[in-house]
Amino acid sequence: MSAAARQIDQPDYSIAETEIAGVRLVLDPAGVAFLPAERVLVVSDLHLEKGSSFARRGVFLPPYDTSATLAMLARMVALYDPAIVVSLGDSFHDDEGAERLPSQATGVIAAIARGREMIWIAGNHDPSFGGGLPGFAAQEIAIAGLTFRHVPARGAAGAGEIAGHLHPSARIVRRGRSVRRPCFAADGARMIMPSFGVFTGGLNVLDRAFAGLFDLPSLTAFMTGADRIYPIARRHLCG
Repeated sequence: MSAAARQIDQPDYSIAETEIAGVRLVLDPAGVAFLPAERVLVVSDLHLEKGSSFARRGVFLPPYDTSATLAMLARMVALYDPAIVVSLGDSFHDDEGAERLPSQATGVIAAIARGREMIWIAGNHDPSFGGGLPGFAAQEIAIAGLTFRHVPARGAAGAGEIAGHLHPSARIVRRGRSVRRPCFAADGARMIMPSFGVFTGGLNVLDRAFAGLFDLPSLTAFMTGADRIYPIARRHLCG
C-alpha cells in the first residue's frame, strides 16, 4: 500500500491530489508534495539557520528553527519513502547557513539522504549552496516533464513548473470568521509550493506578486490545515 493510500485510510488525516501538466501529485498538510509514480518528495523554502542568521545581526529568535524544520522533514521522508528529495531553494536563510549547521542537524540530513538522492535547488537566499551536504545542487531540474525551480518563470516558460520563493497563503471568510493558512497554489499548469520552514511567513496568493503566474479561473488554493488539505477555488478567496 502506498503512503498516500495509508494516509487516506486514516480518518483524522486527509491529503489531496492534483495534476500539473498531466503529472499526478499528492499534497500533504505538512506542506510537501509527492509524485507517486516517480517517488519524488518536494519541499520548498526550509530557510534553515534563519535564527542564527538573525542573531548575527543582533536580532535574537528562539534557536530551534533548524531542528524543528528538519524533524518535520524527516517525518515526511519516513512516511513517503521517496527515491528522490527535491528542496526547491532557500533551503538556508543565507549563503553561509550550511556552514553554521550544528552537528546534530548535519546528522539528521545525512539520515534523510541515506539510500536516496538529494537535490538542492539554488534559491535567492542561498545561491551558492555550499556546506558539503549529501546530494547535489542545481539551478533547476526536470523530472517527469516537470521543471523544478525556485523562482517561478513568467510566460510560457512556466508551463509544467513546480516552484517556490513566494510562500503562498490563502484567506477565506466563513460565517464572519477569517482564516488564513499556507497553501499550494495551482492551476493545472504550474504549482507554487508553500514554505516549509517553521520561521517562514506567507504572502496572499491574490497579491500582485502572483500576477500573471496563474490562469485565474483555474486557480485552486490547497490550504493546509493541521491534519487535512482544503481545496479552495479562486472565487472563494479573499485578499
